[in-house]
Amino acid sequence: MKPYTRAERISKKIQHAITELLSKKMQDPRIEMATISSVKLTTDLRVATVYITIFGDKERIFQALEGFKNSKGFIKKRIAPKLGLKYMPDLKFAYDDSFDKAARMDELIRSANIGISDE
Repeated sequence: MKPYTRAERISKKIQHAITELLSKKMQDPRIEMATISSVKLTTDLRVATVYITIFGDKERIFQALEGFKNSKGFIKKRIAPKLGLKYMPDLKFAYDDSFDKAARMDELIRSANIGISDE
């Protein structure tokens, strides 16, 4: 059995290609501070959900997601030759809130530790 499925390998290629594109060719100010945290591809390779991390308030996050949605055609056109697939997966963009959740958990653990050391 292969260590990674084809979908996982292509997900990594998509993530790398979009990250490279962001650093070189994208000029939309709404997405300039975004980071691609992961890409999940369906097993039939038809839909790729691109998870992005943006630091800022909810308005900044909304604007960045809109920027990605508006740039979807440009992104697909630029990365398709790098993937070598018969069909380019449809791209869906979603906000990755795992970093926010981790920061909140860290904050809760610290506050719990402070309460314990006061006793």
